[in-house]
Amino acid sequence: MKIICWNVNGLRAIDKKGFFPWFQTESPDILCLQEIKATQEQLPPYLKNVPGYYAFWNPAEKKGYSGVATFSKIKPTSVKTGFGREDFDSEGRILITEFLEFTLFNIYFPNGKKNKERLQYKLDFYDEFLSYTDDLKAQNHNIIVCGDFNTAHKEIDLARPKENEHISGFLPVERAWIDTFIDHGYVDTFRKFHIEPNRYSWWDLKTGARVRNVGWRIDYFFVNKEFISKVKNAFILAEVMGSDHCPVGIEITS
Repeated sequence: MKIICWNVNGLRAIDKKGFFPWFQTESPDILCLQEIKATQEQLPPYLKNVPGYYAFWNPAEKKGYSGVATFSKIKPTSVKTGFGREDFDSEGRILITEFLEFTLFNIYFPNGKKNKERLQYKLDFYDEFLSYTDDLKAQNHNIIVCGDFNTAHKEIDLARPKENEHISGFLPVERAWIDTFIDHGYVDTFRKFHIEPNRYSWWDLKTGARVRNVGWRIDYFFVNKEFISKVKNAFILAEVMGSDHCPVGIEITS
């Protein structure tokens, strides 16, 4: 089974850049999108009803902002669009699809760069998410988490760590939370298979950073450690264009 995750930075925008042919050719079993910036009503029919897929949407209440979508060839047993907290659920950042073998979290984590209040919102969101996943794991659910975490974990995960150590996205408190997440029994699937540097998933558009590969790895797949034996590969599709992020993915056995 192949699961792919992609922050598309606007589904309508990326659709004009070849998204749908890519989707058809890649044909993942599950595709999780973040930052779709659209409601279903704003999309063409071929994106709302993709042949062979069940589609689930969670747009933000604010128009043209945030939003997540999950396409799956397998029908989930349940779908949730929040943690049960209005301040988090209203921004369209959460889609939780439960399957027989695992529960999949498609999450667009907040960005903390705007101000101290948004940084605190991001950290509170992290904690609420961890509490939610830990509760499920305690009930013997296998957990797969994918999405834009908006944080690079280690120095290897961004091209210029020293220049960014005081910038949200690489702050010690944000990186420490990922350490805590891992300590709670979750595994960064990409680093399970790849220890090499210069592998990124986001590049700043304004500075043309992608051509020079001055990037950040902020898009992840994590699984609980009991499930890691099912993960056979993890990858970054850096050659796929259309967004400031590129797709990332895993392959698992059933």
